[in-house]
Amino acid sequence: MVPIWLENPTASPQDVAACRAMIQQGSRTFFAASLLLPCAVRSPAYTLYAFCRFADDEVDGEDRERDALARLRARLDLAYAGRPLPTSTDRAFADMVARYAIPKAIPDALLEGLAWDAEGRRYEDISGLYAYSARVAATVGAMMTLLMGVRDPDTLARACDLGVAMQLSNIARDVGEDARMGRIYLPLSWMREAGLDPDAWLAAPYFDERLASVVARLLAAADVLYRRSESGIAGLPFGCRPGILAARTMYAEIGRVIARNGFDSVSQRAYVPGRRKLVMLARAFAGGPLVSRGKPAPALDETRFLVDAVVAEPLGLVRPDPAHGPWWDMGRRVVWVLDLFERLGQREGRAAKHRPAPRLASIEP
Repeated sequence: MVPIWLENPTASPQDVAACRAMIQQGSRTFFAASLLLPCAVRSPAYTLYAFCRFADDEVDGEDRERDALARLRARLDLAYAGRPLPTSTDRAFADMVARYAIPKAIPDALLEGLAWDAEGRRYEDISGLYAYSARVAATVGAMMTLLMGVRDPDTLARACDLGVAMQLSNIARDVGEDARMGRIYLPLSWMREAGLDPDAWLAAPYFDERLASVVARLLAAADVLYRRSESGIAGLPFGCRPGILAARTMYAEIGRVIARNGFDSVSQRAYVPGRRKLVMLARAFAGGPLVSRGKPAPALDETRFLVDAVVAEPLGLVRPDPAHGPWWDMGRRVVWVLDLFERLGQREGRAAKHRPAPRLASIEP
C-alpha cells in the first residue's frame, strides 16, 4: 500500500540522475549491482545511498565532526520541512522520505550513531552495543524495508534484528583493526569478566583464549538475532526474499569463519571466499521463496524506537505497491543490499590517525 504519491515532487529527473552519477563515480561495485534493481526500487536506493555516503563523507575528518553533524541535522530538518537545500542530494532525499513516509527519527538516529563514533564512545555491556548497532545498521535495514513497501511492525523488527546481527559480525571480525585505530567495540564488562583490562589491552592489542571467549560470546549473540531475523523475510514481497535471505546467510558465515580461525580477529581477518558466497547465494534463491513466518517476537528494546516511529508515521494518500516481477528475477536483483551495507561500513583511504568508521555491516575483507 506504499509508496506515498507525491503530487508536487521537489526533485527533478536531473537530481535523481545526479545521485545515480554519485554512485557510479564513488562505488563501481554498488553501481553495477544496482543496475539489477527494478526501476521502482533503483531510484530511491540511489537516493538513500547518496544521503548515507554524503553524511559519511561529511564527518570523515579530524576536528570537524561536531560541526559537520550540526550541519547534517540542519539539512535533515529542512528536507523534512519540504524546504531542502538547493542540491540534488537534498532535493531527492526530501522526496524520498515523503514518498515512502520514512519517519525522521530513523535518519536522525543514523546521524546520532555517527556522533557516537565522533565521540569515541565505548560500550559497557551488550545493551549499549545493541543501541549503537541500532543506529548505524538497523536504521539502514528499516529504511530498506520501507523502500520495499513493507511497514508491518513484526517484519520491521526482524529487519532491525538482522541489521544488529550484521553489525555484531562486523565488530567481531574487526577487533584487531579497530584496536590498532584506538577503538574497542567489544562490551567492556565482558572483557573484564574474561580477565582482560580494556585499557591495558588497547595499549598493546594481542590475542589469547580470554579474548577468544569474548569474541565467541559476541558471535553467539549475533546468531540469536540471525535466527530471529529469518522469520521476517516471509513478510517481504515474494520476490525480495531470496536476496535478503542471501544477505542473512552470508553475514552469518563471517562468524563461522572466525570460529574456524579460533576466534582470532587480531592477527587475522575473516574472509568469505567468493566461491562460497556463490554457493550460499544459489541456496538462498532456491529456498528464499519458501521461507515461512515464525512466531512473532518483540523488537529488541534498543531497536523498538525505530519500529514505533514507523507505526506512528501517518501515511496520507497512497498508491499501489509497484510490481516487483517474478521471484527468480527479483531475488537475484536484491543482492545489491549486500553492497550497500558494505560501502556504508568502509572509509576508503582512511589513515590510522583518523577516527574509525562506524561499524556498519560488511562482508568483504
